[in-house]
Amino acid sequence: MKQNFTVRQGALDGVEAFLSVAQHRSFRRAAAELGVTPSAISQTVRALEGRVGAALFLRTTRSVGLTEAGERFLSRAKPAFEELVAASEFARKLGERPAGRLRLSVPRAVVPILLEPLIASFCQAYPEVEVEIAASEELVDLAAQGFDAGIRLGQFIAADMVAVRLTQPFPFVVVGSPDYMRQRKRPERIDDLRQHACLRMRRSNGSIAPWSFLDGNKAVEAIVSGPFIAHDYPTLIGAAIQGVGLAQVPGPLTTAPISDGRLQALLKPFAVTLPGIFLYYPGRRQVLPKLRAFIDHVKSRSNVANKTPLYIDDRRTRPRKRG
Repeated sequence: MKQNFTVRQGALDGVEAFLSVAQHRSFRRAAAELGVTPSAISQTVRALEGRVGAALFLRTTRSVGLTEAGERFLSRAKPAFEELVAASEFARKLGERPAGRLRLSVPRAVVPILLEPLIASFCQAYPEVEVEIAASEELVDLAAQGFDAGIRLGQFIAADMVAVRLTQPFPFVVVGSPDYMRQRKRPERIDDLRQHACLRMRRSNGSIAPWSFLDGNKAVEAIVSGPFIAHDYPTLIGAAIQGVGLAQVPGPLTTAPISDGRLQALLKPFAVTLPGIFLYYPGRRQVLPKLRAFIDHVKSRSNVANKTPLYIDDRRTRPRKRG
């Protein structure tokens, strides 16, 4: 049998009054508890009985009792109402202090650079907040998939998001391993990439990303080819270190492998500058204390992520959206 789950408008009106009268067996004591007049309580209960379609109380000049319908209504309405009160109280507490689960959608590459230096101290500072990190390159709908916020490169953030800057702009660099470069002629121009094995990134929409450069004042997108395709930058960097080919990746990810000699930076005069990494969320009025605490924590520890100097620009920004 198909059930109808539609709640009629006003179906909950009067339930609190009914429960108070049922508990005290008195309209007067119920009125005192709820801070209204006995007449108001009586009218509210009569309206509820009218909607239910049955008398809920037996009234005499000396006492108030429950009818059979009232007993049955009480047995189901009381636990349901208590659950509603508990739910409201829980939601209210989430709105008063940092508590609950903080869900963040971030790319894999961001975790070691930005989050690992911050998560331990944040969890210690806010023990009532449970942090959940979903590391994925997919551009998710935060609201539809239940995330409080996301972290992305600025050019991938929609213009209607509130964005908090986490890093300075940085270059998009081409790198290759010393072993690979010993076998190939070092590229000096963008066109020289035709002679090289280029490792490529597949975007979340399924397309292969071209390599982006700046030749003077002219933006250039190069269609490259090579033996390897990945879905995230750490995998591309790992393949480049192993000598599979050249990779174009965000500069901060190459700091360590370049400094220890595992990679070399190439075509530096043609590197484009990316707008940086941002934390973003749907709107200021929807920010619960748990997210505000995380934003403030990032600000207060802006020097922790020493691989990528942090500074915060907590304004509504409109980074360029890119496919």
